[in-house]
Amino acid sequence: MEIVYKFFFSFAATLCEMAPFLLIGFGFAGLLYAFLPQNTIHRYFGGSPLGSATRAALLGVPLPLCSCGIIPTSMAFYKNGASKGSTVSLLIATPQTGVDSILATYSMMGLPFAIMRPIVAFITGIVGGWIEGIREQKEDGNTSGSIEIDNNENYFNKDTNIKGGFVDKFMIALKYGFHDFLGDIAKWLLVGLVLAAAISALIPKDFIASLNLPPIIQMLLVLIIAIPLYVCATGSIPLAASFIAVGMNPGAAFVFLMAGPATNAATITVLNKILGKKTLITYLTSIIIGAVVGGLLITYILPPEWFAYFSPIHCHNCIEAEQLGPVSTISGILLAALIAFAFINKYIQSRKIHKKMRDNMQTQQTATFKVDNMTCSHCKATIEKVSLNVAGIETAIVDLQSKTVTVCGTSFDPQEVIKAIEAAGYIIHKA
Repeated sequence: MEIVYKFFFSFAATLCEMAPFLLIGFGFAGLLYAFLPQNTIHRYFGGSPLGSATRAALLGVPLPLCSCGIIPTSMAFYKNGASKGSTVSLLIATPQTGVDSILATYSMMGLPFAIMRPIVAFITGIVGGWIEGIREQKEDGNTSGSIEIDNNENYFNKDTNIKGGFVDKFMIALKYGFHDFLGDIAKWLLVGLVLAAAISALIPKDFIASLNLPPIIQMLLVLIIAIPLYVCATGSIPLAASFIAVGMNPGAAFVFLMAGPATNAATITVLNKILGKKTLITYLTSIIIGAVVGGLLITYILPPEWFAYFSPIHCHNCIEAEQLGPVSTISGILLAALIAFAFINKYIQSRKIHKKMRDNMQTQQTATFKVDNMTCSHCKATIEKVSLNVAGIETAIVDLQSKTVTVCGTSFDPQEVIKAIEAAGYIIHKA
């Protein structure tokens, strides 16, 4: 019974501790989405390998996109004139951080961790993009890369800026930040909180430290787990904090913070197909080296007291309930309500989608495709857009739960749908 109490208390306390910063981060994410002038941005991703990689990394650090969601974005940038090096830089820097995860890292793990994350992501993105840009220049004699994507302008809408005045954009920002974006990461945030609570309740304090593994071995073991695992930048935070609480070296926990969100098996498969094996190697090597170097800096160079911070919640359940302030408690309740709404809404939308599919199948030509690496509302919007741009398609119904897209119309070629979605950076096949 004591273990059950520890689990639920740790879960609730961690949620409340993160909630104020997450809510602020969701707000910033919505503002970035609504007010960031994407068409203008596209023009700044060409030029020299170092310059374009730096600009891409600078843009990528605050963007709230996961390792799957950044793929269609980066492909759209590439099609609008970005160099291959800047594309790789964006792919590396973006999923490792984001305004929401930076703030949540500060709330749970302290200011040094919160500062280290964007710095390492920024440098790693620059280095990886710069190396890839130089390699492409040597191989192709230009900076445009050699991604084999059909340049049919119908696949992407160049006019991607949000329309409307300030009030319209602000309402769009609220919807995106607290509905769409939160809905995307709700599942993985919940998974991270549950696993963190389980670690806190089941694993004795200093258990990992008692194994007496050298820090570098801990880092390598973390990489083996983190590289194929899908975890968002925010969902990785409670896990990393719990790892430290049971004795993991802070440098090894930092490796998890960086490598976990930046990679996963689906992303690796897509990048290998679209960008090629050499670019994939540059991408993975940059992330691994950047994460490990950051971990080694924390372990051997920087003052250890910087990374000994824990919010009181993570002193292995040594907190009393009254230590949670009213702001944290109210924010926790609000965040829990938003997460619950996200799950309920997904269920309702899934029911509506299946009803609409059944109705359309009776009157129109339909085809259903499986999209293996579709994970978020950004993916949903991209796939709907490119599908509707195929001649003859009148309706595109995306179901994130089943990872399928059903297209309906009077007359269309299913191969054109496959071609359009693959050009957007997804792995698709007939369901």
